[in-house]
Amino acid sequence: MEGLKPSEQLLSQARSRPRLHEVIPPLIMGTATFNTQYVADPFDLPAASIVGRALDLGVTAFDTSPYYGPSETILGNALAHPSVTSRHARAAYFLVTKAGRIAGDEFDYSPAWIRYSVCRSLERLHTPYLDLVYTHDVEFVSPPEVLAAVRELRRLRDEEGLVRYVGISGYPVVKLCELAAMVLRETGEPLDAVLSYAHFTVQNTTLGSADDAMRRFAEAGVDVVLNASMLGMGLLTTRGADAGPMAHWHPSPEGLRQACQDLVPVAVEAAEKLEVVAIRWALDQWATTGAARGTSASRLPADTRVGVSVMGISNIAELEETCRVFNSVIEGLEPDSPDADLMNRRQWSRDRRRKIQAVVEKMWAVLGTWKDYSWDSPGPGFFNTRKAADVGVTPDDGVLTRHEAKIAAQASVDGVPAML
Repeated sequence: MEGLKPSEQLLSQARSRPRLHEVIPPLIMGTATFNTQYVADPFDLPAASIVGRALDLGVTAFDTSPYYGPSETILGNALAHPSVTSRHARAAYFLVTKAGRIAGDEFDYSPAWIRYSVCRSLERLHTPYLDLVYTHDVEFVSPPEVLAAVRELRRLRDEEGLVRYVGISGYPVVKLCELAAMVLRETGEPLDAVLSYAHFTVQNTTLGSADDAMRRFAEAGVDVVLNASMLGMGLLTTRGADAGPMAHWHPSPEGLRQACQDLVPVAVEAAEKLEVVAIRWALDQWATTGAARGTSASRLPADTRVGVSVMGISNIAELEETCRVFNSVIEGLEPDSPDADLMNRRQWSRDRRRKIQAVVEKMWAVLGTWKDYSWDSPGPGFFNTRKAADVGVTPDDGVLTRHEAKIAAQASVDGVPAML
């Protein structure tokens, strides 16, 4: 794009972008954990070290949201830290955030708020553009509100070059399917991405247990379907949701929490830990189940796609273990090779897959009717606390003023003839 002015470069990149599945990495580091819901003081996390290590290990995508407390700020400061910027350019990583959810029971999907949220995210993340933006937790608002927000994100993509890809996120799989179809029907353009969480886990396989959901996403033209929250927001851990950081707000009923705790001895009997089984199973199975709506993996043949997973990380040890497991999953998909060591690792991965599957099938028997159970979202009695008079009203915090000043300054620069 030599010869183009800076503002023209952003717009050119937005308009000539490849399809999402050609550029999105197969493993994304989730940073909802950079939040008081998970740790007492997220600002104490060694975020720059975690992010730098992730990039060194080849984890080049990060997922966040303004709803995750200080997550955007912490991630942005980490990415802007000299220890990271000195080794990794902005083009080397993929930034994902969300818009529309303000608080637990407050949502604003109006175009004005969506634009404000995107501009604020740009500031917090120290970036001139966002690779992918979802409308956050779409089941809490009406379909027309979702459609308006998607249209605004696409306008920011096409007219301002601030966003490259647009998607939706939420919990109920059926609702996600319906909204994806609606967007295609109403706009003639499919969504780039749909993020589903806690629906392809040891406890709940709704996203991939049958062809229905993935078939509907394909019919709606969705390019990439991502799987997040492989531990069911703490349900599938040895300590359980009740003893974890989300005990006071986890939406699952007590019966489901207890049923998931009953899986712990099943794992122990197999000389495993519940969270190890849950993560390995989800990464391994989604790599193939989600492949049709997935992305490429650098170590596999160019025409091979794998499902995209989002894994929350709060320390370097978790990061390194997740990477080790994911790399082993990919090794299990390797084609035949004369490399004997690689073939040995492939066999180990496939043997591990079989063992984990056998353990999970025993867990399904223990879960009984709780297998594939989904709680109501939104829950009974929910109402959006955003007052009608406040919809579209944005804070007077300088975010939009600074953004407009940047546009004006750039217009001034663009108006200066290039030196010969």
